[in-house]
Amino acid sequence: EVLLVESGGRLVQAGESLRLSCAASGFTFDDYVIGWFRPGPGKEREGVSCMDNRDGSTYYADSVKGRFTISRDNAKNTVYLQMNSLKPEDTAVYYCAAARTLRDFWQGLFGSWGQGTQVTVSS
Repeated sequence: EVLLVESGGRLVQAGESLRLSCAASGFTFDDYVIGWFRPGPGKEREGVSCMDNRDGSTYYADSVKGRFTISRDNAKNTVYLQMNSLKPEDTAVYYCAAARTLRDFWQGLFGSWGQGTQVTVSS
């Protein structure tokens, strides 16, 4: 069974930092693109960041570039999202998701996703 479990979301002040974690199990971690999405304006799924676990390449939405960093711990099958300089507009439920390709990820075509973790940024 494919399982993605997110954690780390909470209430923070604008400008503060958070680190989200996504523990993955039930599939070959290295064969997938793993990343984070959130609901966006007019979009049910807005890609935030992802990592192609086949080569470690990372990708970011323009809205978070320079502030968020995605990383992984292969030994733990865990992906992290370090979120710095948080803004009120970053407030959302953040979901961890797995996709077969980068194209699938950015088109919101996920094979699996978790239950989400709430991030709230107050001004």
